[in-house]
Amino acid sequence: MAKAKSVYLCSECGGQTLKWQGQCPHCQAWNTLVEGAAEANKTHRFSALSELAPVRVLGAIEAEDVPRFPTGIGEFDRVLGGGLVPGGVVLIGGDPGIGKSTLLLQALGFMSRQRRALYVTGEESGAQLALRARRLGVEGTTLKILAEIQLERIQATLVAERPEVAVVDSIQTLYSEALNSAPGSVAQVRECAAHLTRIAKQTGTTIILVGHVTKEGALAGPRVLEHIVDTVLYFEGDTHSSFRLVRAFKNRFGAVNELGVFAMTERGLKGVANPSALFLSQHQGPVAGTCVLATQEGSRPLLVEIQALVDTAHVANPRRLSVGLEQNRLALLLAVLHRHAGIACYDQDVFINAVGGVKIAEPAADLAVLCAIQSSLSDRALARGLVVFGEVGLAGEIRPAPRGQERLKEAAKLGFAHALIPRANAPKQPIEGLTVHAVDRIDEALGRLREMS
Repeated sequence: MAKAKSVYLCSECGGQTLKWQGQCPHCQAWNTLVEGAAEANKTHRFSALSELAPVRVLGAIEAEDVPRFPTGIGEFDRVLGGGLVPGGVVLIGGDPGIGKSTLLLQALGFMSRQRRALYVTGEESGAQLALRARRLGVEGTTLKILAEIQLERIQATLVAERPEVAVVDSIQTLYSEALNSAPGSVAQVRECAAHLTRIAKQTGTTIILVGHVTKEGALAGPRVLEHIVDTVLYFEGDTHSSFRLVRAFKNRFGAVNELGVFAMTERGLKGVANPSALFLSQHQGPVAGTCVLATQEGSRPLLVEIQALVDTAHVANPRRLSVGLEQNRLALLLAVLHRHAGIACYDQDVFINAVGGVKIAEPAADLAVLCAIQSSLSDRALARGLVVFGEVGLAGEIRPAPRGQERLKEAAKLGFAHALIPRANAPKQPIEGLTVHAVDRIDEALGRLREMS
């Protein structure tokens, strides 16, 4: 019997090659080629769609705004951009046990009261899903359950039932009979996602796919999976903590970088009305090395506490560790602090942490990081009720941050009395209860801190 031919598929881009290589020739990623069985030449799976499509003039196409429908969970709707879009495909990724299935079961339980909903589970049986629904209080609904992993049967069910919203949990468990590879392989994940997306666009069914993540935190399967879908959401946070963060990294129907904050309770995930309270530590008195940052997550301003610990290094190479903030930027800020403010940390270990497990990617956190480092190094607490934001340039200048007015209003609403901000963000009209200190350079900013403390 002839030996089955094999090919090597890239787990990042989905490209294939006939022999193993250390580097993928398509996307240049290292150690991503995985061996799989070569597929036989058959009629193309999209041959039915290969007929000549009519060319239409853009101005002649009638386009109407399709109303979104809510999921019943306010924080989930915020991340989605206001709700689900008919015919949209949403991909939700996260670590195992972080709450993906719990959130979707709660949302489908609400939507099934008004819409036709289907939950396709490939990881649990119907009885296991019913037990979890009972624990979450999702009982007595018209939600339909399908325990199946074969793609062709799922497609037939979607066509027969015509649900308005369907959840597939998870995409890594599905397999198609057209392929010989195992479920979860690059070819199967890409094939199943492409067919489900085509059904969503043709029938108008909103499909939500659940995806697992790798050790590096990326979605398992090829990166092309993120390009196929309309919206990509990630669960963040520590599984040992009761708080969860859902962030949008791609959204064709809304803003990206929107953040939803949830609390895990015995009855499932509950939206947090005031998320700034989660990211602010409740100290009994002033503590050195802490600074409150006014950051912006999508359309929502958040106040996050930045903590710094500066200690004498006992090794030749001092440590630089950052949790929740970009580590390479920490080294850059320390160089700016030395060059333009005369504060040296070359013989100090520097540790930075963003409270609450939130990840901050915007450069407007620079000034708050440097203020926390200076406070820890001098062992002097900052002034009570102080909030800080601003980007620090290599020349020592303090650059403005977007939506500065919204950040200041959020700080004033939570009772902060002082704000250290870039001069370009200084409000034209005074904000009640908030004293604004506008600065141009890092040495001026640190001088203001000494005066206030």
